[in-house]
Amino acid sequence: MQQNTRSPHKTQPFRLNTMIIALLSAALLLGIFIGVSLTSVANSNPENIASSVYIDSAAPDANVCVQYGASAIVTDTRIFLTLNPFKVYVTQPRMQPGCVLRTSDWAILQQRNLITSQQTSNCKNSLNTFAYTGKLEDSPQVSCVYPNDAAGNLFASQGQNLTKFQ
Repeated sequence: MQQNTRSPHKTQPFRLNTMIIALLSAALLLGIFIGVSLTSVANSNPENIASSVYIDSAAPDANVCVQYGASAIVTDTRIFLTLNPFKVYVTQPRMQPGCVLRTSDWAILQQRNLITSQQTSNCKNSLNTFAYTGKLEDSPQVSCVYPNDAAGNLFASQGQNLTKFQ
């Protein structure tokens, strides 16, 4: 009689012991901690504006701006045009926080005597609105601004355009 020299191998199911679970949990928590740390560092630097929350908090009179309008990034640039020879010169942009008010909330500027009734009429007749930089109590620079939607929001439509190429 021949004996079977091969013993049958029983495969045991893989069991997670507490050591493996602890190591995987620690790795997951460490990954989450590193991710949150890197994200927080990226958003806290004023040179890296990564969210509208930062822009809202940096706006002049942030509470007033959010309640009566919208915070904005104001870019001041001067353009010089020569005709002979024809050349265009542009200064370096100066970035600063600002606020654009809704047309229904101009009273906040009128109450502080920051705009005259003539300025209000001129701005209203052109279907514009007022925007400002600087704190309201520190004589801000107020401008009548035109809402230009002609170019559209290329950031919002970028996702739609990407699907055309896929």
